[in-house]
Amino acid sequence: MTKLARVLSLPSAIILVVSIMVGSGVFKKIAPMADALQSPGLILLCWLLAGLVSLAGALTNAEMAGMFPQSGGEYVYYQKVYNRFFAFLYGWSNFMVVRTASISALAYIFAQSLVGLLSLADETGFQTKGIASVLIIILSLVNYRGIRFAGGISWVLTCAILVTIIGLAVTGFSSPLGSFTNLSHNSAAFDAGAIDGMVLVKAMFIASLGAFWGYDGWNNIAFIGEEIKNPQRNLPLALGIGTLFVMGLYLLLNVMYTYVMPIEDLIALGKTPNRIAAVEVIRRVSGATGATLVSVLILCTTFNATNSTILTSARIYYAMARDGLFFRSVARIHPAYQSPSVSIVWQAVWSVALVWSGTFDQLTDMLVFASFIFYGATAFGVMLYRRSHPDLPRPYRVIGYPVLPVVFCLFCLTLVVITLIEQPREAFMGLGLIATGVPFYAFWHRQKPG
Repeated sequence: MTKLARVLSLPSAIILVVSIMVGSGVFKKIAPMADALQSPGLILLCWLLAGLVSLAGALTNAEMAGMFPQSGGEYVYYQKVYNRFFAFLYGWSNFMVVRTASISALAYIFAQSLVGLLSLADETGFQTKGIASVLIIILSLVNYRGIRFAGGISWVLTCAILVTIIGLAVTGFSSPLGSFTNLSHNSAAFDAGAIDGMVLVKAMFIASLGAFWGYDGWNNIAFIGEEIKNPQRNLPLALGIGTLFVMGLYLLLNVMYTYVMPIEDLIALGKTPNRIAAVEVIRRVSGATGATLVSVLILCTTFNATNSTILTSARIYYAMARDGLFFRSVARIHPAYQSPSVSIVWQAVWSVALVWSGTFDQLTDMLVFASFIFYGATAFGVMLYRRSHPDLPRPYRVIGYPVLPVVFCLFCLTLVVITLIEQPREAFMGLGLIATGVPFYAFWHRQKPG
């Protein structure tokens, strides 16, 4: 068997987009964002802009997804638009940092939430990392069993998660402890003018890394294009509808957080280790029972997002191996489960290694930086391909062309440059891991017949 079977419908594809994106970021990242921005209005603006940028990226990406609905997503597009080397670097970066670090970070937050929920003492972090590693192994075994089995888990969990989130939002907004005046109340430092001009611009971009971590994964559905029914139609629809839905959900939750908790309290949370903003917000309005419910919700969302990310990401390395640009055994499809079984195993091994390599925030900042290098390359590639192949059939054409792709490219470039300046350690770590692929490409390229 040389190809994966087309088994996913449009609703299943949308559910996968949502399940990948709704992980831990929307529950945790508002606290460090509050510390950076000092204003609830700027926090909400940051989430809105990050959502709009992600939606622009999804709509731009959808043009290529509709043209080339194959396993690997951007890896396939880059071979068409650029060359095999750039496509390989994209796939390698996903293996080394982008997707595997995403799996590691999600599993780490699952473990961190479980340790907190069970009130376990874990000063060294050993138990947390151990639980995260076990989760990755278990969910990799689940995905080894095939896309129908793993996708079914995402269906059930995502529906339950969405109902719970809506319930939490209603609880927060109905609390007498909340006030809409909190949304317009800035910190004393902000009112004193400590954050303005270029300082504000830099703070917005650095805070946006947290928001983009919350939105990260909107492009993952394209990795399994080979397994989606009627992909020319359903892939673009899943990308657009899923991203827009998550954007609305995130704005609802963040408005609720700032409605219930004044900005000073959110800033204080950002300076307190192992405190999750969503848990503390609901604790304020519903006590220990509500806090426990949110902790369980975070367990479910991170479990679900880890599962869906494992499912989609393994298809990149499978596609690379099929082209002779990765270990050949990774191209193997399980005869009974019809899954890229060896690719899932390799991905699990490296994701577990990353769990033990650093902290959650280091992993997420590193992967967001690396992701936006390639997000920008995809949008630029859409414009290049329009010029070089104007007559090729395009089942979906990006709306607002060329303005939308140009704006998205400029934003990606700006975010990458500012991250290099403001967070050089994470940026250069990401670039270093990507660069390790160069000798591997030289080796596999030489092995290619002819």
